[in-house]
Amino acid sequence: MTETAGAIIGVDIGTSVTKAVAFGRDGTRLHAAARPSTLLRSSGGRVEQDLEEVLSGVAEVVAEVGGALPEPPAALALTGQGDGLWLRDARGRAVRRMISWMDGRAAPLVDRWQRDGTVAEVFRHTGSGLFPGCHAPLLAWLRAHEPEALERAAVAGYCVDAVAQRLTGTVGVDASDATLPFLDPVTRTYARPALAACGVEDAAALLPAPAAPHTVLALDDGGAALLGLPAGLPVTSGPYDLPACALGSGVREVGDGLLTVGTTLACQVLTDRVERDPDGEPAGMSLCTPQPDRWLRALPAMVGTAGIDWALGMVGATTGDLETLLDSSPVGAHGVVALPFLSEAGERAPFVAPAARASFEGMSLTHGRADLVRAMCEAVGYAARHCLETAGLSRTPAACGGGTRSPGWMRIFAGILGRPVRVPAEPEVGAKGAALVARSALGDPVDEEQWHAGYRLVEPDEADRARYEQGYAEYRERVAAARARWAD
Repeated sequence: MTETAGAIIGVDIGTSVTKAVAFGRDGTRLHAAARPSTLLRSSGGRVEQDLEEVLSGVAEVVAEVGGALPEPPAALALTGQGDGLWLRDARGRAVRRMISWMDGRAAPLVDRWQRDGTVAEVFRHTGSGLFPGCHAPLLAWLRAHEPEALERAAVAGYCVDAVAQRLTGTVGVDASDATLPFLDPVTRTYARPALAACGVEDAAALLPAPAAPHTVLALDDGGAALLGLPAGLPVTSGPYDLPACALGSGVREVGDGLLTVGTTLACQVLTDRVERDPDGEPAGMSLCTPQPDRWLRALPAMVGTAGIDWALGMVGATTGDLETLLDSSPVGAHGVVALPFLSEAGERAPFVAPAARASFEGMSLTHGRADLVRAMCEAVGYAARHCLETAGLSRTPAACGGGTRSPGWMRIFAGILGRPVRVPAEPEVGAKGAALVARSALGDPVDEEQWHAGYRLVEPDEADRARYEQGYAEYRERVAAARARWAD
């Protein structure tokens, strides 16, 4: 019988959906709920969210899941989207709309910082690059265009700590969230030279000090009233969704990797060192984990399932048509190839290119919509391999996210990577990872082998290996040529 006593509710506050899942002590899912969130888009690549709506979504899913349990949970474990800029006053109230990590308004500034060496300078201090939707360019943009917002703010944080502040009254941030763009991930302190390089050193007072690993907060009276849970309930805040998904997917050994096929394409590899002067480029991030001597080399590309949704919409199809379309076009899509850079903010991993844009090549009247869709699926697969190789993948990767529901697309990923891909049976691995961290923080660690036992393995098709190797080499050549054009 599943043990419901002492269940932990993991809450994943995503960009487009907020989810809550109650996990028993054996790792079994007990109850789940989800609510959509609204992205407020406007001209200039602006993407924002309303903090009160986000909080309402959290309250609704927690109330639904908590109401299905026979007794209050043992704890609430928060995770969610990272980056962006969530400015609040001392009470946790928004001083303006929250700026999403997807925002592109500061792209010209990042482009300039790349050219003048600022991005490389920051990387030397932090092991992380910069992209338009992170704190550094957004703070600089606000200083130039909305200085009054910074004057009203007391906290320049992120999604997870914004929600935690309103639930617990405590201002803090998990070290994983604080990583980008100013944290030295080894000392877990903010690197003043990185702030100075970006011209925002005076904003240091707005940055919450990173919390110690396994910090436990408590639901205050306001948070208890909002969620319908007892005041004093333990609350953990972080890690944010990238490392939480890695932990929830069973990434535990150095060289293990995770491919998150969600709206974005987040690629991570566990490492025991921080690279500040890589052979490649100053991109991605070195994320702190709950272990002080382990980091996640994260290279989150901007577009994952969003690119496939776009391609399906352009040919008048839906996600329900994806398998049929993939079956109707062979490996190589009859010669149609694509670049998957559809974000208005360009690309951020494994290179930073604010001007990056998507393209299709090789089309003729003989090609059909299946070829265009397969070409985009393969392009995203090649982007994933580019990121994972750069991050140092050396073991079997796990995969999570909505894209893993497509058997055909997962076969493409396995074929392009040339490795088996392990897909956990539990889809909400972010909430699961947050729950695992909460268990440890409460002094009640669980059997992780049991928690990660359920998965399916997607094997690469050896018959397609040579075609995918050639396709990947050609993809890298097209990316290199396109980057020269984007730079101009």
